[in-house]
Amino acid sequence: MTIHISRRALIATAAAAPFLALPGCAGTGFSLVDAIRELLSLSSQRAFAQLLRQNGFFDDQLARIDLPEALGGGNSTRIIATILRSDAFRSRLARQVNRAAEKGAEIAAPMVAETVRTIGIENAVDLVKGGPESATLFLKDKMGPALLTAMVPGIDNGLRLFDSQIVTEGLRLATGIDFAALRDDVTRKASDGIYRAMGREEAAIRANPGETNNPLLIGVFGLAKRV
Repeated sequence: MTIHISRRALIATAAAAPFLALPGCAGTGFSLVDAIRELLSLSSQRAFAQLLRQNGFFDDQLARIDLPEALGGGNSTRIIATILRSDAFRSRLARQVNRAAEKGAEIAAPMVAETVRTIGIENAVDLVKGGPESATLFLKDKMGPALLTAMVPGIDNGLRLFDSQIVTEGLRLATGIDFAALRDDVTRKASDGIYRAMGREEAAIRANPGETNNPLLIGVFGLAKRV
């Protein structure tokens, strides 16, 4: 019987050969899929460890949540608008929205961990050889809007300190932003901040896998840097 092998299959096999030669990557335990899961797991653990500290979002330049642009303008009651745009109020609100993001991240952390554990990884070779944040971007694409949806209750609770009638009405009159709009803005930015923090950690691990003391990450990503 003659077996026909496509050119694409030959190329894929040749590309994968260096990785398949790694100890444990040839059907004796670990695989490249394990390596990607381990990379995402460690990246997320490190990112959440940073973000879940007190003022973790606020102190992180990549994850910090800026106030909505509309808080820089206004078209109604001058006194309310002046208060809402004052440095003191904006500073207080900025810290509050970043603390609220921490509440959302507390919900997100186990969800990300479970997704990493169970996610289907179609082309581990491409992810191993990809860009510095390719695995994180893959995870973000796979999770879709699920992370946003899950984080809303935590961020909603975190913002309740400002959900008084005066502040809520003031936001609406002076800026057009109500509490729900602020909550949704913070949730979207918090989700983006989590992925940016994960991407940063992934890039650091890829750049120096030896620092992890993880034999699988050292073997796979140490070799990936050389091929």
